[in-house]
Amino acid sequence: MSVQLSAPADLPAAFRRAVAGLTGVDLRPEVVVSELPAPQRLAPYAVALHASVVRTGEELADGRLVVLHDPAGQETWEGMTRCVAYVQAAVDLEIASDPLLPGVGWAWLIEALEAAGAEHVAAGGTVTRTTSERFGALIEHPTAAEVEIRASWSPVGDDLVPHLMAFGELMCAAAGLPPVPPGVVPLPSTRRKRTTTASTRHR
Repeated sequence: MSVQLSAPADLPAAFRRAVAGLTGVDLRPEVVVSELPAPQRLAPYAVALHASVVRTGEELADGRLVVLHDPAGQETWEGMTRCVAYVQAAVDLEIASDPLLPGVGWAWLIEALEAAGAEHVAAGGTVTRTTSERFGALIEHPTAAEVEIRASWSPVGDDLVPHLMAFGELMCAAAGLPPVPPGVVPLPSTRRKRTTTASTRHR
């Protein structure tokens, strides 16, 4: 899907050009993107995107990418710009119980950044797996499990396109779609039959 993103005139010139460069970027057809209102308190300037991975009418993953910019820089960022990503996707209970899942989830991000050529510094984040037991009126629904990835990193240089591409691939990996860049390890979707666990796919 082609990304459409506004670049407000009040953005600093270099950041405005970087944001404008994201418009027209083609992500995988399963990735549906829309612009969100930018957060106001995290940095002097910001843009935000919502993304979902949809196949045959079914949403497989949901996420957000926020790009923050502070012309004065921030020490923890090691730069003036920071990408903040959030991704959530359903997984099988078998996958959620695998002790290697958090490491695999983090590897999706790092490998997606590397495959996209998204040079960066100061990457950090968390990978959380949750299970929900349903009771009462919801007892007929199966127990649900999800993986949630929260991550941030600082782009090196002004080109944000590789970082957006990496975010799209991270979404697809969490959704269980086969990777396009070599080396990205996908997690099987709950909608498809599995014959291996996350640990065997990580090797």
